Amino acid sequence: MFEENNENLAFIEESARQFADQKIRPKLMEWDEAQHFPIDLMRELGQQGFLGVLVPEEYGGSGLGYQEYVSIIVEISKVCGSIGLSVAAHNSLCTGHILMFGNENQKNKYLPKLASGEWIGAWGLTEANTGSDAMRMQCVAVEDGDHWVINGTKNWITHGKSGEVAIVLARTGDLLDSHGITAFIVERDNPGFKAGKKENKLGMRASETAEMIFEDCRIPKENVLGKVGEGFIQAMKILDGGRISIAALSLGIAKGAYEASVKYSLEREQFGKPIAKFQAISFKLADMATKIQASELLIRKASHLKNNGKKMTTISAMAKYYASETCVEVATDAIQIFGGYGYTKDFPVEKFFRDSKLCTIGEGTSEIQKLVISRNLLKGRD
Repeated sequence: MFEENNENLAFIEESARQFADQKIRPKLMEWDEAQHFPIDLMRELGQQGFLGVLVPEEYGGSGLGYQEYVSIIVEISKVCGSIGLSVAAHNSLCTGHILMFGNENQKNKYLPKLASGEWIGAWGLTEANTGSDAMRMQCVAVEDGDHWVINGTKNWITHGKSGEVAIVLARTGDLLDSHGITAFIVERDNPGFKAGKKENKLGMRASETAEMIFEDCRIPKENVLGKVGEGFIQAMKILDGGRISIAALSLGIAKGAYEASVKYSLEREQFGKPIAKFQAISFKLADMATKIQASELLIRKASHLKNNGKKMTTISAMAKYYASETCVEVATDAIQIFGGYGYTKDFPVEKFFRDSKLCTIGEGTSEIQKLVISRNLLKGRD
């Protein structure tokens, strides 16, 4: 119903599936254990066209839509949530922000490098004390001649240490003013921009999460994205698409955990028969499969609306909320199906379990999604 080009989608899914099996699966536990962010792999993902999925061909991208983008994220995340997260953040946040709000000079300068994987992108909204409460941000930019000077810190930033370019949201007006925040493009070689602490995480350990620190960081005015004061409004629009990304990430992890569970339940025998034959197990699989199908339909509907330029804030929030909660539930049930083996690193589901939880937190918690959904429903608007 929501697939614009089934044949093209199937080809792209298979390409992403083969890449994940050949390039990611053999190394995923090694990267996870070491918390190693595989930059070389990101370059390869760029060469495959997976880092500029939504970028038009004229800027060096793949020129595809959200259905294809979702499929790529899902297939990668079925193997490794960490890599799926990095691909999602690179595409939808940094690259997506420049694509949506950049001028022609900015698009021509940055999008080809981001789409090819030559440069990895970061996106800085969150701070230590302002997660969901973004309008209280303390990172400030002050105008100084032909430049803006940024001071402050951003936290929990994907690729905050390794990204060659970052989109940074900084306060340029009054506290709590939705028109008092501006988006800036900041390159890594700027002397006022440095990386801080890299987080030691429960899951998604091969996706780098770090602080970005700005000390008298001088940004030329040509690096303002859109107009001064529009940053917060831009960020909310970027997060609409970002919710589809995290929903797709959630769907991929859930599918990976489910497929592993089906395989194991058919192979593992107890009391003389495969455990899949026991109702306790088969009913778990039925619940998992049903929730995964429902998640995918919400995601595909949100993608269809996005592709056609229609309002999708409510549906994308629903997709993100439902898919991320489903992801945690499915990964938890997968551990239960595997029993003691599921708790060991010799089997894949313990990693799906660890990776799943971030999906209910990143790019807006489940509670924030319910706030967005309920407000829009009660206002009678999408």
